[in-house]
Amino acid sequence: MSLLSSRAAVWAAALLPCLAAAASPPSLSLDAALQLAAQRSQSTRAAQAGVLSATEAAHAAAQLPDPTLRIGVDNLPATGPDRFHTARDSMTMKRIGISQEWLSADKRAARQAAADAAVDREAVQVQAATADTRLQTALAYVDAFYAGENLKLATRMEHHAHEELEASRARLSSAAGSSQEVLALAGAKGVAEDETADIRQQQSAAGVAFHRWVGVVPEDLQPPPAITLPTEPAYVAAHPTVATLQRALDMARRNADVTAANRKPNWSWDLSYGQRTGYADMVSVGVNIPLAIAPGERQDRDTAAQLALADKAEAALAEATRAATAEYRSLASDAQRLQQRIERYRGAVVVPAGQRTTAATAAYQSNQGSLVTLFEARHAEVEAQRKLLALQRDLARTQVQLAFKPLGEEVAR
Repeated sequence: MSLLSSRAAVWAAALLPCLAAAASPPSLSLDAALQLAAQRSQSTRAAQAGVLSATEAAHAAAQLPDPTLRIGVDNLPATGPDRFHTARDSMTMKRIGISQEWLSADKRAARQAAADAAVDREAVQVQAATADTRLQTALAYVDAFYAGENLKLATRMEHHAHEELEASRARLSSAAGSSQEVLALAGAKGVAEDETADIRQQQSAAGVAFHRWVGVVPEDLQPPPAITLPTEPAYVAAHPTVATLQRALDMARRNADVTAANRKPNWSWDLSYGQRTGYADMVSVGVNIPLAIAPGERQDRDTAAQLALADKAEAALAEATRAATAEYRSLASDAQRLQQRIERYRGAVVVPAGQRTTAATAAYQSNQGSLVTLFEARHAEVEAQRKLLALQRDLARTQVQLAFKPLGEEVAR
């Protein structure tokens, strides 16, 4: 190998850790994870395309229809010696003209209002997609963080089992211990290793779910920060379903206004210029007025159909508001009860378990307790901490649902 190749290999080996660190950050916060998820969200991109489409359509909503160019020949002979000749008969006239359908200002304003309502509806879809991305990312973050914390506890328990098994073997070799103690601790070590493998598998699954949203696998996740919860009115008003149905109701009402305005027909005017052979050219002007013969059977029924759709949207909005209210109250109640359980469990179970471990350690060090008793105390303490961790995870997930489900980042702050 040449000197240049050797140096290149050395530099490549030196840069590998840096490239790995750039690809996967060593530590990631919840805010940073939310930003990464928002940047790579394709559902938000799709919703933004919907807004662009509705906006472009809204620009043309209040415009007049395109004019129509009319070209023709009037009174063209069909029989006789002048058949199909345009310049022999004095009544034959070559005509060119233009016609235009006219929409009143009220109709154009109604159409513009309906188009603007469609834009608002698509804009809410963008906010809903963003909120859902943030919610799913935050839930995945919580699951991944607490899976890592659970793995730390399981690893600690496995380490304790290994220590006590080795100590029991040493005591057995010095005739100070018993084979039953060694066998009991060997079985406990196997159980601890299996629990660690199970939790590591759960952590791997949580990591895959988290990677789906942020696109990176950090070495460590920072503890979730304290989350400010919204009030009930703010939660309900910004609920994605409620906000979407509110815009749907607005759009249905605007469409009903457009249909009601169509009860008055659109007039159109014609202007044409006719050229004759041997005689003076002519100009024709006309107005076309559609006759609404049976508005009660046509236009009024169309309006009634749109008003029925508006009633349907209004009922769906009322039902969604009730559901969002019940959802908030359920989540808020769960959060309150979980907080109470955490405080009670910490004082009634975790603290006594730690005291039991301290007492068992002191008894073993003074040759008044066995290794099995010490292991059982340590195992009970770790199990209590794992149960506390599960309660904290459930509380964090509940708070995330309360804070991140409503539309708008300001609600989740």
